[in-house]
This record gives sequence, C-alpha cells and structure tokens, in this order.
Amino acid sequence: MAKEKEQQSSYSAKDIYVLEGLDPVRKRPGMYIGSTGAQGLHHLVYEIVDNSLDEALGGYCDKIEIYLLPGEKVRVVDNGRGIPVDIHEKTKKSALEMIMTTLHAGGKFGNGAYKISGGLHGVGSSVVCALSMEMKVEVCRDGGKYMQEYKQGKPVAPVKKIDECKQVGTTVTFFPDNTIFSETVFDRKKILSHLRQQAYLTKGIKVDFYDERNPNDVFEYHFYFEGGVASYLKYMARHSEKVHNTPFYCSTEKDNILVETAFLYTDDFEVMEESFANNIHTSEGGTHLTGFRSALTRLINEYARKGGFLKDSEPNLSGDDIREGLTAIVSVKIIEPQFEGQTKTKLGNPEARPITEAVVSEALNTYLEKFPQDTKAIIEKAVLSYKARKAAKAAKETILRKGILDGLSLPGKLSDCSSKKPEESEIYIVEGESAGGSSRQARNRRFQAILPIRGKILNVEKVRLDRMLASEEVKSLVIAFGAAISDDFNIEKLRYHRIIIMCDADSDGNHIRTLLLTLFFRYFKPIIDSGYLYIAQPPLYKIQKGKDLKYAYSDEQKEKILATAEFKDKSGINIARYKGLGEMNPEQLWETTMDPQNRVLLRVTIDDAIMADSVFDMLMGKEVLPRKKFIQSAAKNVKFLDI
Repeated sequence: MAKEKEQQSSYSAKDIYVLEGLDPVRKRPGMYIGSTGAQGLHHLVYEIVDNSLDEALGGYCDKIEIYLLPGEKVRVVDNGRGIPVDIHEKTKKSALEMIMTTLHAGGKFGNGAYKISGGLHGVGSSVVCALSMEMKVEVCRDGGKYMQEYKQGKPVAPVKKIDECKQVGTTVTFFPDNTIFSETVFDRKKILSHLRQQAYLTKGIKVDFYDERNPNDVFEYHFYFEGGVASYLKYMARHSEKVHNTPFYCSTEKDNILVETAFLYTDDFEVMEESFANNIHTSEGGTHLTGFRSALTRLINEYARKGGFLKDSEPNLSGDDIREGLTAIVSVKIIEPQFEGQTKTKLGNPEARPITEAVVSEALNTYLEKFPQDTKAIIEKAVLSYKARKAAKAAKETILRKGILDGLSLPGKLSDCSSKKPEESEIYIVEGESAGGSSRQARNRRFQAILPIRGKILNVEKVRLDRMLASEEVKSLVIAFGAAISDDFNIEKLRYHRIIIMCDADSDGNHIRTLLLTLFFRYFKPIIDSGYLYIAQPPLYKIQKGKDLKYAYSDEQKEKILATAEFKDKSGINIARYKGLGEMNPEQLWETTMDPQNRVLLRVTIDDAIMADSVFDMLMGKEVLPRKKFIQSAAKNVKFLDI
C-alpha cells in the first residue's frame, strides 16, 4: 500500500515544473517513441508502466496491474500516491491536465517529489496521450476520485471529482491512434518480457498482468521477486552450465549513485550483458557499463598475473577474453540520468563510470580473495578463451586469404550470380545436391546465386570459433558472403542483401534450418539486424484438376483451394504432398519458390534478444535437462509428427 498521508502531501501541484510548450508529437512521433511500428506501439505501454514504477522506486507503490482489453485498449493501475489534481499556480490548470497534455511537465524536474526516476509523469504521459485516439485517467487521492478524458492529446472536459475514494493510486486507460500506428495489435510476450525485467529490477513490487482481449480465454501472469538483480541473474543463466559455484553480487551507494551488479560465468561462448539506469534498459550500454567492464578486466588480469596463469612474456587478457561466457547485470540508480534520446538506450552521465568502476573494484577484490576456487575457474576460462581466440584468428586469416586468392569462387559448390550489386543480389543456401541442381536450373542467373550444403552443418552452439571454422560448410558460407565472420564481420562488404535459407518441408529440413539460424544468430547477427536473412517457403501441396493447377503452402490454404468453385467437384483431383525440394522440377521450383513475383519469403527478425539468446541456449546448447523439459511441456501442442 501507499505511504502515510504526510508523504502523499509532499507531492502536489507545486512539484510540477513546465519547461516548454507542447511540441507537435503527432507530426513527429518517431522522435519520442522511436517508430510508429510495433516498437513504438509497445513503448506507449512501457511509458505508462514506468511512471508507476517510479512511484515504486520512491517507496510509494507496491502493486501494479496491467490489462489488455478488447479493442486493443490498455489499462495500467497502481496504488501509488496518485497524480496531483490541484491547480498549478503558474498555469492555473489542474496538475493532472498539465501532466497529460504538456511536454516536459512532471515531478522529475524539481528536487522534492522524486529522488530517482526514469520516466516520471513528464514527456512519457503526454506523448502517450497525444498518440492515443482516446485516453482516460482516474486518480484516487485526498479522499476523492478524480477523472479526466482526452482525445488525441486534447482534454474533453476539465478535471472533475466523480466519487469519494479511501484508497490512493492512478488508473490510466488508453487506446492507441490507428491513424498514427501501422499496427495496433499488442504482443503479449513482448509486454510480459518487459514486465518480468522490471519486476526483477524493483524488489518487492507485485506486477499482475491480464490479457482480457478474448473474454472466453482470459490469460493472467504474476511477477514478484525479492532477490532483485541477483534473482534476474539466475533467470538469465537458467539454461547454461555454470563455470563457478558462487555468483558475484554487490549493491553499494557512493556519491548519491546506487550501483547494483551481479555476474556469473557459464560454459557458453557468447556474452550476455544487461545494463539499466533507474530501471530503464540501456540497450546500448553507457558509462555505467564501461565502468563495470574496466573494473572486471583490470582485476582479472591482476589476479591472473598474481596466480601465475599468465607468463611475464604474455600480454594481458583482452576484455573479449575475460567476458567470454559472462552473464552480467549492471544497474545504477542516479538522481539526474542523462539519456541519449527519448527512448533512453544509452546512459551518458560521466560520473557514473568512475563510481561504478570503484564500487565494482572494491567488491570484486573481496570476492576474488574470498572464493579462490571460483577465481581459479574464471581465470582458467579466460585464458582458454585467449588461446582459442588466437587459433580462431589464424583460421579466419587462412579462410580470408583463400577467399581472396580464389576470387570468392567455390568450384562445384557456389553458382554465383552475374550482378556485382549487393542490393539486387541474393543467394539461396539450399539443402542437398539434388535440390541444388534443380535450383541452379531454375534461378535467374543475373541476380540469384546458389550454394548447396551437404547434410546437417555443425551445431555452432557447442563449439568455439576455431573448431567451427574447420567445417567445410561454414568455410563455404564465409567465403561466399565475403564479409568475414564474428568480430571481424563487415556488413559493408556483404555480397548479397538477400540471404535465403531453402530447406525441405520435413523434420530434417527443419533441423538444418535451425542449425543455420544458430550460426547466423551467433556469428552473422548484423545480417539479421539489417533485415537481410530470409527463409524460403516451398509449397506443401500441388493440387491439380485437369488444366487447373494450384499450390498450397499450408493445410489451411489447401482446404481453401479445395473449397473453390473449380475444385468443388472432387472427381479427378490429384493432390501431391511435396516432401523435398528435389521432387520439384526447375520450372515448378522457379514458379513457386524463387520467382520474386510469386514466392513467399519469411524475413528473420529478433524482437527480444535476451529471449532469443535463451532459446538458442536451451535448444542447441550442451545442457540436456532444460531441452528435455521444454520438449515435455511442448509435446501437447504438437499436432503431428513428420516421419
């Protein structure tokens, strides 16, 4: 519940500061929420939830409820102090109206209402209001219940008292403007991922989520974590084998900055670092993350020297060597955070770096002294990474030299296109020589290249880069792309701007596709981020009756075709189920799968990098138990087995 009345009374209209007038948010929404696509749409929810979390950070709120309602409306309820509704001395308007309809009006601009904040009843609330077709705010405080409604950022009527109310809190209901957003359907998983993250970062907050868009199938989920960042670390590393027994954790306030960090090493090869400032996810890092990395690199090198793990003639371990397999969280609470852009992806406060470095250095020094076995395991992993990185560098140089000498041609494998313009060139990675032969004949040689791969490629989730580069199939891909790999990858040198995975529509094809996606996610991620990776969709069925011929790409589409006028008379219908690409002749393959005018391609995207990383760890990593549990829990959803 909220704090006592004397705490509530300290947050009133005098705490609201107006810095400037209303900017044309509706004309330039991307400046405030990043985009008018799915990212921006969900950002509206996060802005309102963040305001409630700010109340929780101040100790005034311990429960937040989020509802997805029919018609894609959103309702956020908290039991904080309630937005002030009294008249502001300067503007002569209710503080509530000012907050919801004026940019840069909020409690975070003063020095009394909030000590630490991320959003704060400022830009966020007014932007959501401006980009909503309809919005209603209900406030309970000072014994009354107050309400105001808005349409596209403008108040419908003044703030009015509608009832008595013994509780305190704020309820915000909004409906995004479909004339602004390209889509207005909320993704439940995306919202849950954000809420889970915030619940971990805010100890003791209870977050209740309800999806009531389908009244006949209401979904609910609840979050509550006492462990904070330490609990979040355990969740992030749940699918990986631990390298050492005791996770590192520290929480210290220094010079009015609270630094909370936790890390653990796993047997994975990739790094998973998450950084936050005032609970805002700083996906691009910033000064706090730089300070953490500096402390970690310096101290691990000191202990590696002191323990004899590095010879005098050997150079220091690099930051990349030391961070291999690291799962880490860096969270700071700072009075006046300086973010780059309204979407707050990078922390810029210069004072955060030395303070974070000092706090982590002191705590890490104690940790390394207290847990010698953990220290030994961490340093041995870093040294092994250093040696593997040297071997991988030599292997990459060999492959790249071969690519240059051979003119990027792979006789007998790569059938290149004649175009040298990456923006119009595409390459099909095709399963098997048979399908490779058909696709070579089917393709348009001007802009379509074909690279057949033989069988299932190496599972790169289980091996280091040096061993991976010994695989002939991986070598072929690296040379064909012409842009190197891993840390050396240069998207500017990529020879094709459409890379299309084309596999059979059976279990083996699905496995090969998954192995290739793992390779791209771990070592060619910029290709995915740039939108250059696709999955071809060959048809599942050929349906023919006389001269009428149709292709179906799913069972549902097959049934729709069979229900059409030309196929309603079932006599003389021939339905062929394609099992492999090699079953189609070149003309059919071109017509259904390779012709840009007719084909269906699925673009591979990453909505949630943390979730994607976790899924690849679970499905493709060394740990068997998480994979077994997933298979057992998901088995009930499998409709059929393709044997």
